[in-house]
Amino acid sequence: MAATEVGGAKEVVFRVSGTASSGASGGFAEVRGTRVLARGPVAMDALDKVLKPKTKRAKRFLEKREPKLNENIKNAMLIKGGNANATVTQVLRDVYALKKPYGVLYKKKNITRPFEDQTSLEFFSKKSDCSLFMFGSHNKKRPNNLVIGRMYDYHVLDMIELGIEKFVSLKDIKTSKCPEGTKPLLIFAGDDFDVTEDYRRLKNLLIDFFRGPTVSNVRLAGLEYVLHFTALNGKVYFRSYKLLLKKSGCRTPRIELEEMGPSLDLVLRRTHLASDDLYKLSMKMPKALKPKKRKNISQDTFGTTFGRIHMQKQDLSKLQTRKMKGLKKRPAEMGTDDEGKKSKRIKKND
Repeated sequence: MAATEVGGAKEVVFRVSGTASSGASGGFAEVRGTRVLARGPVAMDALDKVLKPKTKRAKRFLEKREPKLNENIKNAMLIKGGNANATVTQVLRDVYALKKPYGVLYKKKNITRPFEDQTSLEFFSKKSDCSLFMFGSHNKKRPNNLVIGRMYDYHVLDMIELGIEKFVSLKDIKTSKCPEGTKPLLIFAGDDFDVTEDYRRLKNLLIDFFRGPTVSNVRLAGLEYVLHFTALNGKVYFRSYKLLLKKSGCRTPRIELEEMGPSLDLVLRRTHLASDDLYKLSMKMPKALKPKKRKNISQDTFGTTFGRIHMQKQDLSKLQTRKMKGLKKRPAEMGTDDEGKKSKRIKKND
């Protein structure tokens, strides 16, 4: 190893022999007799460097990954562990079929443990521009294991480990499937989703994972399948149904549910939740997207707008009401009123 000073900056030249790890990808690269040149105190990672595009295609690619006020649709990466069995592999394939085209399926095995070392997940997240992940593995201590989580600024925000106790694949249920890219209808049942903190965060994570693109309106024919999550007796039951619109004799159709698959019975295992401060920071909304406060106007949870109007005091005796035949005065009443008015005039004259 030799160090020289060139133009005020320290230049370090060293020789590496033997095997060296290629970084957070989990693979290994063999480097023999290679001369590596590094300027400054530390050599930056290839993915952390400030890249200047040389072509228009590269410029468009970098613009897509720039921070935006309205972020892109969240993509999910589905990663298979080094010892994943056939059940876990099929679960990842079925979830990928539901997530298409907003998902990336890694077919090769990756030897990593998310709860012990998260560098591999962060590397893949930055490489594939995915903020959601699902990792499948299998071992004697934790058989048929799934880890579902999400990223914030290419770092793991929170993740939850689930065990598969029962699984029915998409292929095993012989029914028609929904088309690719369909937005699902999410239904959550069970008090645990609102009471327990782990289940509350799991519900938020599942909504983030399966919600798909954000839309302003949904037509009735666009509701094609339902994802139903039930929390009962310490388990989470995941079911998928296809919506069938039948004739009902009126304008609103009759809806029937037909099981489509996949079907999973899950049990909660380990959790890695973000702190309250970090979770609040990840949910922060930019000032440009915050709605401006309008005076005397408010909205409820369903989006209904309410307005408050300030008016001067009104004389209700002069209020013009609706004229009805039943409210008209009869001739006898008209005569008594005229007599009363005449008597008042006579008294005044006296």
